Parts: sequence; C-alpha cells; structure tokens
Amino acid sequence: MKIVIIGGSGLIGKKLANLLRQQGQDVLAASPSSGVDTLTCAGLAEALKGAQVVIDTSNSPSFEEKAVLNFFETSAGNIARQEIAAGVQHHVALSVVGADRMSSGGYMRAKVAQESIIKASGVPYTIVRATQFYEFLSGIADVSQQDGSVWLPPALMQPMAADDVAAALRDVATAKPANGVVEVAGPEKLPMAEIVKRALTAKHDPRPVVSDPGARYFGYAIDDHSLIPGGPNPRIAPTRFDDWLRKTA
Repeated sequence: MKIVIIGGSGLIGKKLANLLRQQGQDVLAASPSSGVDTLTCAGLAEALKGAQVVIDTSNSPSFEEKAVLNFFETSAGNIARQEIAAGVQHHVALSVVGADRMSSGGYMRAKVAQESIIKASGVPYTIVRATQFYEFLSGIADVSQQDGSVWLPPALMQPMAADDVAAALRDVATAKPANGVVEVAGPEKLPMAEIVKRALTAKHDPRPVVSDPGARYFGYAIDDHSLIPGGPNPRIAPTRFDDWLRKTA
C-alpha cells in the first residue's frame, strides 16, 4: 500500500515513516525539501499518484494568526483536491486535543479550519487529535518567559511522547477511516507548570518556573479541561513522563 506522509521530514513524519516501512508499506515522505509544497501545489499531484492513504503531519512555519490560518486552509484545500483526483481512500490528519474548545483565534482556530475542510472534502478521513508532546515542553517555556522567569498556569495537561504519537498515526492509517475524530493522550494528568519545570530541570535549564492561575498558554486562558481529551474513549499512550525523561535526559 502506498502511503504519502505530508510533512514527512518533521519530528512525527520521520518517526511515522520508519514505523510504516517496518510494516512493509510503500512510504513517500513528502515535504518542501523533497519538492512537494502543499501551499503552491508544486509536486503534490505527482506525489499522490497511486496513493491509497495520505497522512498530514505538516505544520505552519509561522504561528502569526493570519499566516497560520492561511497555511492550514490553503494546504488542506490543495491536498483535498489532489486526493480526489488521485482516488485516495483515506486521509489522516494530525490535530490537537482541545482545538475545538479554544478556537476563538490563533493556532487552534487554524486547526479547526483545517479539520472543517477535511470533513467537507468527501475523502474518507480520520482526524487524530493528540495532546502536547514531551519534546515540546521546552518550547512552551520559551514562549512563556517574562523577565527571565517562565510563567505558566497550574492547569492539567496530559502530554505524550512523539514516538507514541507516531505509533497512533500508524495504527489509524492502516485501519478503516473513522470519518470522525480519534483522541490520543499520555498516561498521566499533570499540572503544566510542574511538568515544564521538571523538563527544564532535567536539561539543567536554570530558568525558574512560576505557577500562576492567571498565566496563559499561547495566549489562551485554560483550565483543567482545556488540554485533556473530551471524548469518551481516548487512546492512552504507554510512555510515562519520568520514563521519557530518563531515556532522553
């Protein structure tokens, strides 16, 4: 089975490609660096020729509100049109747990727009909403820094390892389309400020982390439900945070 991974050179795309190739799948990792650009459509039709499954793990190069919305709307529309022309049987998209609850603006609004285009395209689909990755906790600290300290809310989050995200996408991509949303999350609910502090400490990052209920997450006011799966049967990944830290520190 030919499977095309859009964003195949990224963190998740590379891991996913390896997992699928281990199964014996015919995998094409597509990205601008390989000549496939979903914004301009350059190389897209050729990449999708003969594909049964397309997995979109791509991300916007800019998080500025207009730019990120343009990226996901344009990319999703272009991919859908080329999938229809190529007869693709299953579109899988990586999205974010909580996107539908924080869709008033910014990145989450753009992800919801992407999801809406996928649902309306007519191509059988599965949207995989994942929680935040352990690998990105330092990045959360970077955007939450003020005057040398990292200000974060104590709201619960349920992050997961990138390896587990890739495994979930592999399983979804080789199953029948759900024509709906599948949520995946880590095995533990932990306060955001606490888990980011532990991640920084493990990397010997001296920045102090301040737990502040009024602090925002990428501009969003969040509570204990914002970043936690909201559906009845989320897929729970196996890798616990402490085990991931020991492996990567």
